[in-house]
Amino acid sequence: MTAVRRARDLARVALPKSVGERLPAAPPQEVTELLHDKRFQGAVAEQAKEQGRPEEEVWSEVKGYLHEMSAAHDDRTAQGWARMGEWFLRAYDVLVDEDDMQALKRLDRTHSLALAFSHRSYLDGMVIPNALSSRRFSPTYTFGGANLNLPVIGTVASRTGLIFIRRSTQEIPVYRLALRSYIRQMVTNKRNMAWSIEGGRTRTGKLRPPVHGILKYLTDSVDGDDAPDVQVVPMAVVYDQLHEVSLMTEEARGGSKTPEDWRWLVRFARLQRNRLGRAYLTVGEPFSLRERMQALADEGVTGHQAVERIALDISHRLNRATPVTVTAIVSLALLGADRALTVDEVLDTVEPLATYIEARQWPVAGAADLRDRSTIRRALAELARSGVLTAYDGGTEPVWKIGDDQHLVAAFYRNTVIHILVERAIGELALLTVSELEPDAELPPGGELQVGWEEAKRMRDLLKFEFFFPSRAGFEDDLRTELQLLVGEGAGNEGGDMTPVRARELLANARPHLAHLVLRPFLDAYLVLADRLADRGDSTVDEDDLLADSLAVGQQWALQRRVASAESISLELFRTAMSLARHKGLLEGGDGLGSAREAFAAELREAVRRVNVIGEIAGEPTQVVVHVVPESQAEAEAQPQDTR
Repeated sequence: MTAVRRARDLARVALPKSVGERLPAAPPQEVTELLHDKRFQGAVAEQAKEQGRPEEEVWSEVKGYLHEMSAAHDDRTAQGWARMGEWFLRAYDVLVDEDDMQALKRLDRTHSLALAFSHRSYLDGMVIPNALSSRRFSPTYTFGGANLNLPVIGTVASRTGLIFIRRSTQEIPVYRLALRSYIRQMVTNKRNMAWSIEGGRTRTGKLRPPVHGILKYLTDSVDGDDAPDVQVVPMAVVYDQLHEVSLMTEEARGGSKTPEDWRWLVRFARLQRNRLGRAYLTVGEPFSLRERMQALADEGVTGHQAVERIALDISHRLNRATPVTVTAIVSLALLGADRALTVDEVLDTVEPLATYIEARQWPVAGAADLRDRSTIRRALAELARSGVLTAYDGGTEPVWKIGDDQHLVAAFYRNTVIHILVERAIGELALLTVSELEPDAELPPGGELQVGWEEAKRMRDLLKFEFFFPSRAGFEDDLRTELQLLVGEGAGNEGGDMTPVRARELLANARPHLAHLVLRPFLDAYLVLADRLADRGDSTVDEDDLLADSLAVGQQWALQRRVASAESISLELFRTAMSLARHKGLLEGGDGLGSAREAFAAELREAVRRVNVIGEIAGEPTQVVVHVVPESQAEAEAQPQDTR
């Protein structure tokens, strides 16, 4: 059967008969209103003047963009689209917290909702609208990439509220004017809107840095005394497993992204025939966008800085709303071991994690019992069935391990919860730093404990391009909470009686140990890139060449066991490491820069050593080959480290 015939069959699954023949003759309401709006007409005239172009020519261009991005809601088409969404989601049971939905529905009656969702799958665009429409929310308009605007089905989708927008518009000022004005009109008309705050799907499982475009236009729309307000609602979608993760991990290893076309859509639809468990939709804490803008203005924070602050706030709320899945915890246990484990060994690893998760009151998806043997065994079986794990039952009892070339897939699932573990892992490194102090070490004001605080802040700066950390004050508050869980009330206070001996005792008795499970994959990847950067001496760096070199050498190091896991060999992680190097001014080249690059590599080498020590304290067998630093690097390692 040809792809075209499959496409027709796919469209026939749920769409109303001849829906493609019933396209609206008139433009949607927002477009009509904009074209007659004096403010918009003045903006178009101003744009024409700035570009030195005839106004009629700019009007023709802006009308084309408005019709390209405009969407409407047709009841009959929306019903058919919802049925097709259910068919695409047939691999999952979708779980929604009904109490959260009822609270959100009350907000929907009185406010325009801006639904900022996390983006792990193409299916997100079906989970959220279907969940809302089945509960009779006001129609939702969802922003999606223009790359998904496929012939026929894209036209149908635009009649269900899907707004296709271009990703790169820096060189198209008229397009940006059209989109900004269209969003303002949507807000004026009190429409509900949904978009991915990440701008695209995550390739690692954890939340990507926020993209500010749509949020910037939303903040512009609520600016002014007579402007309508918008309630921003973070919404997290997480899955037990995803068929598309294997394709994304191939990209992380250097493969090309599969273009979205009819053949891709048919293949994607066919993959959903195989059951993969559950999808979980959770609602974060909403907030008034206008009130937040006003509060920031009172602090003297305006413009782009205000948008950045709001975007980070949304990301933090999304992380807090993301539940812990059994798949993520099992993946964490097996990635940390990187060897075959029995069910009992997995349970032994998970039990202290479950205790920690309860203490921090993090939500668990489906209210699953992480200590339940049958729950863990079922997750192992499901991961083995999809090929992420391999199982061996020819001995005295079954054992499971990460499958060949499946480390990045397992890491994707683990990373959906990694944000809840990072500060605890940093707290362990802070204690380790105190425990390694020499008896005659010169101490700063505040004593040994202050040394630990400084180490925690240094690690925060080292990983700030990888994870969402709160402000420095908020980070210290969170770290005190972690230290209190680690060592008891009062231990997080400045000037406490922390000593190297006491720190060693606390680390030895702490459960769970997380630094080696959580931080090592990222620090190993950073070290690979830093090593290749240092190899270039003072010369200017070609970034594509550096990434390719890091990928090749990283694969060599993985074979030599100079990195703990193959999951560290990822272009996504290397790109983040390069962002850190760029921030430190290490990419441009210049006299003396080679020494700074060597110091960067030495800093990461020391960080990796520390997480390996935590692994040893946790009872982990030594698996990583220690890289001996040549004598020529000794002087570079002694240089002061850049901890900006």
